[in-house]
Amino acid sequence: MMRLIYPICCGLDVHKNVIVATIVTTNNLGISEYNQKSFSTINSDIRKFHDWLIENDCKHVCMESTGKYWIPVFNYLENDINICLTHPKYVKAIKGKKTDKKDSKWIADLYKFDLVRCSFIPPKDFRQLRELARYRFKLVCMKSSEKNRIQNCMTVSNIGIASILSDPFGKTATEIMAYLLANTSETIDDKAVRKLIRKGAKAKSDEIIEAIKGYNIETDQAKKIELAQGHLEYLDDMIAQTEVELYVRIKPYYEFVEFIASIPGITELSATIILAEIGVDMNIFDDAKHLCSWCGLSPSNNESAGKKKSVRIAKAGAYLKPMMVQCALAAIKSKKLPYFAIKYGRIKKRRGHKKAIIAIARMMMVCIYHIVSEKQPFYPTDYTELMDPHFNQPKVTLNDANVFAYLESQGYDTSLLVKCNDN
Repeated sequence: MMRLIYPICCGLDVHKNVIVATIVTTNNLGISEYNQKSFSTINSDIRKFHDWLIENDCKHVCMESTGKYWIPVFNYLENDINICLTHPKYVKAIKGKKTDKKDSKWIADLYKFDLVRCSFIPPKDFRQLRELARYRFKLVCMKSSEKNRIQNCMTVSNIGIASILSDPFGKTATEIMAYLLANTSETIDDKAVRKLIRKGAKAKSDEIIEAIKGYNIETDQAKKIELAQGHLEYLDDMIAQTEVELYVRIKPYYEFVEFIASIPGITELSATIILAEIGVDMNIFDDAKHLCSWCGLSPSNNESAGKKKSVRIAKAGAYLKPMMVQCALAAIKSKKLPYFAIKYGRIKKRRGHKKAIIAIARMMMVCIYHIVSEKQPFYPTDYTELMDPHFNQPKVTLNDANVFAYLESQGYDTSLLVKCNDN
């Protein structure tokens, strides 16, 4: 028999315009009574819903995390009610018997027995920090899209410098593109183009000249490049403002930023974005494995009848996982602290690049869990052993009384040893 945890609780089915709520009250005999009511999502009606819960002595509410529709309700209930926000997959109703009222009742029935897995909702200051960090992520994605559009225009216009230069948006490429837009293929001067080439690309001067010969930028492509470049500058300014605001808001927790930034491959900005997602209270996670699973960096369990099926990592961590992968890629290139580079090399030989990078990202997340929990900089327990290959090898001195016994145990014939003079 299932154990009753919440004698009085409420299940919510939240939509854009309506909230369907069911309060279930269970007595000592296990008999439940249901009180169901619908409210609109207008602020005055949400307040009425709050008062209705208080009148019925209901202090526990469970609802699905449907888009952003749960947030207005959460804002009104946060201070007085214990809210369990859950993923829809954990409260999915039986197919064929699904209505808003039945969904609300089903959620309440599951929650009263504590059969619902609650999602992590950070404190208010970290929720605000997370919103800004995720907005920055969207801005960076928009910037990448504009860069792709410019590269498409260059390809259509027979400009092949993207194949020659490592960065088609670096100083050399930018100045050459500005020069090409101001001229035509008949009026360009090779000497003028060579003057625009920076030191790092001087060795490729001839290739660059060949890549732009015969180019033809039509008026539509020229206008598209002009608008995209203007948008890129605007996005750069917005990203800079967002990052400044992130640094201002993370200031009370800056010691955690410094601790996390001590990990190779993680900058202070990356540390700030990571903290915006996970917060600084690690007690909400059972252990480091739970945090890795929450971030989508752990392989899933999929076994039936003794057969293991796909164990790919989950889709969780849509914002945090890409950041950790980027940090892992930077960490394996670190020459100053090659700790993760050594581990990556060992895993790559057996599992390949992609699995090795995810493994490194998971190791870094485990380090972050312990760093934040213990408020200590990065120094893993196996650091000295990994960086010093001779760390575990026993050291034998000539003054050791058991030196001959040790040599014999290693397979040496001690009868062949010759005694030397002290001189």
